[in-house]
Amino acid sequence: MPAQLGRQCVSQERGRRTPVLPLAVLSAGAFIWILGVWRNDVLQVVSAGPGQKLLSMGNPLVQLSARKELIAESLSDVLEENGIHGLKREEILQLTRHAIEKVMENSYWMPNWALKSLGATVDAERTTKSYGGKGWISPLFSSAKPPETLLQPDVSAGSCWAFQGSQGHAVIQLPENIWPTAVTMWHVSKAVSPSGDVSSAPRDFAILGVDEDEGETLLGLFVYDVDGEIAQTFHVQEKPLQAYRKIKLEVQNNWGNAEYTCMYRVDIHGTP
Repeated sequence: MPAQLGRQCVSQERGRRTPVLPLAVLSAGAFIWILGVWRNDVLQVVSAGPGQKLLSMGNPLVQLSARKELIAESLSDVLEENGIHGLKREEILQLTRHAIEKVMENSYWMPNWALKSLGATVDAERTTKSYGGKGWISPLFSSAKPPETLLQPDVSAGSCWAFQGSQGHAVIQLPENIWPTAVTMWHVSKAVSPSGDVSSAPRDFAILGVDEDEGETLLGLFVYDVDGEIAQTFHVQEKPLQAYRKIKLEVQNNWGNAEYTCMYRVDIHGTP
């Protein structure tokens, strides 16, 4: 009898402990989903430049910091409702806060120098000729858009610069000389694309620093993943030996479209 009673107690104790790990995993998954939804909603505003950020929705870092406590409070309530107390509960809450702080350190908060509103331009003489014409793809693309489209915050479907074939390049002149640290490439997702096709998106591409006297210097080779996020940041692989006023983006191929390649937006990050 004592042995049987002992087994029942152990079984009951296991029953009480069982929800902890699944709930922790569920809580982490829900937290990541919440942040993902929030970030996708705010990305376009965040990257539009300091003035537009403040006018549109205030400082994103302050908003995320406020949401950090809201998420922590909600998670605390869920843990309380499921009978999770003590050290386990505090551990989950602490991990949640730490994860949010990691997001706040993400590269999306880096300054973008490739904005027309800041004075960035495209060197037309060194940039691949635009491709297109009336009705060249669909009613959404009723006319060819200029390379300067890369410097605008708009990343809605159809708001892209296109060039013929799968290879092309654009040279962006920045407002001042900077030491490049990273580049962010934007493209619409399959869900947003009216046709559900994003085969015209860049795939393999190179980033080069352009010096009028020294020529071009390779800063890195990268791959844009059409199954990833709409904005993907790539840190330079070769430490620049100087600051550059011009940066070249060289697309080597796309995701299968033999007729044209579409580029929506490019952010160039760095320090003066």
